[in-house]
Amino acid sequence: MLNTAMHGFNRRRFLQTSGLVIAGTAVAACGEEPREAPAAPATGAPSAEFTPPAAPLSGDLSILMWSHFVPAHDTWFDPWVKEWGSKVGVNVTVDHINYAELVPRTNAEIQAGQGHDLILHIAPVPQFERSCLDLADVVDEAGRRHGEQLDLCRKSSYNPTTDRWFAYTPAWVPDPGDYRGTLWESVGLPNGPATYEELLVGGAEIKNTQGVPVGIGMSQEIDSNMAGRALLWSFGASIQDANENVVINSAETVEAVAYMTDLYNRCMTPEVFGWDAASNNQGLVAGELSYILNSISAWRTSQENNPVIADDTFFTPALRGPKDARVASHVMYNWIVPNHAANPDAAKEFLLYYTDNSALATWNSKLYDFPAFPATVPDLDEWLDNDPYGAKPADKLSVLNTATEWSTNVGYPGPASTAEGEVFATFVIPNMFAKAARGEMNPQQAVADAEAQITPIFDKWRRQGLIGGG
Repeated sequence: MLNTAMHGFNRRRFLQTSGLVIAGTAVAACGEEPREAPAAPATGAPSAEFTPPAAPLSGDLSILMWSHFVPAHDTWFDPWVKEWGSKVGVNVTVDHINYAELVPRTNAEIQAGQGHDLILHIAPVPQFERSCLDLADVVDEAGRRHGEQLDLCRKSSYNPTTDRWFAYTPAWVPDPGDYRGTLWESVGLPNGPATYEELLVGGAEIKNTQGVPVGIGMSQEIDSNMAGRALLWSFGASIQDANENVVINSAETVEAVAYMTDLYNRCMTPEVFGWDAASNNQGLVAGELSYILNSISAWRTSQENNPVIADDTFFTPALRGPKDARVASHVMYNWIVPNHAANPDAAKEFLLYYTDNSALATWNSKLYDFPAFPATVPDLDEWLDNDPYGAKPADKLSVLNTATEWSTNVGYPGPASTAEGEVFATFVIPNMFAKAARGEMNPQQAVADAEAQITPIFDKWRRQGLIGGG
């Protein structure tokens, strides 16, 4: 955190001393996932759309965002947004940092009362609701232009208790299973596992006969957070109900924790307890894992760095459990405009411009980014069926055509509330699974321990009037 002396700095000086501004586009390499050289097809890119701002703009617009897991996106984005700025009379700077630093950096800027006008997070950040502008006007205008927003995106940026849009979500990323085709074919599952039972039985046989484990993390990082929630939902469990009441301590949760313990003992190795968000990607690209739960970015990396592995990597929809087949989105874009923003009008106009050009974002992220407003990318299904970036076979990504049917938001079946945000940020769920898998607690004890941590979090935010239930 920054101390109160920071208030004596001017806004530009604050950004400089934060080590972010170098010629307006300082780019720190993202340490979470391997990087591949950007490339784009010679033809087929969508055309840009430009709608003049509703009112004249001027001044500076500073943007803070992650270093995208597909570097081609940033190669496109930075000059593209600067070009927009030149059209509308705004000087735009873009600063990229490691995604894991975004929340601490946002906290620092909010405490200092100065910093960037616009910040992009890749998971819901309801904890910043009181420190950010309500973006209802942006959501309303985007809906007027492009139709209905996906429900999983709406629930990731809207607080129904306060009726405020704490963020704006124009894009999201599916979280399919990534598997090695030859390994799963060798155990009679050429299309990979379709259920958690098949993951357990087939994964154990692959590990026993070929020495290649399954890679599902139980560590304090984002992928483990997402995987744990997918398992809970597919077993019929959840952290909260639709009315934001804590329901974690259930027979279904205990069953999910017992399953993960069995999966670890039969199919995995101790490394999963110390993983960061790069580990499962790196293991897949190196040919050292049979199955991970992740986006397509590791595969895109292997297309450049290890084509043999790339051609042998395929994707599954959400695995089916006893009650459901559901996963969290891998990335959920949450653009926020802090209360301290010096140019909120330009920030909001840019968000609308970005949404108008969702097709460009999808294309230049190599089909990693999906639109929250489906009408903005009318060719998405066609691209997935015939990958413009060289998938072998060309329809390898067609499984993602149904991603909205098996993807949901953090907080499901309720919204991404401030309480859910704190549970996410403190890694209660992966810790719960890890305590049982390591034998520190039995499944019932691990679930009760998680409930003991989660209930006070919900009580705290309910007392402040930011969540429902009770």
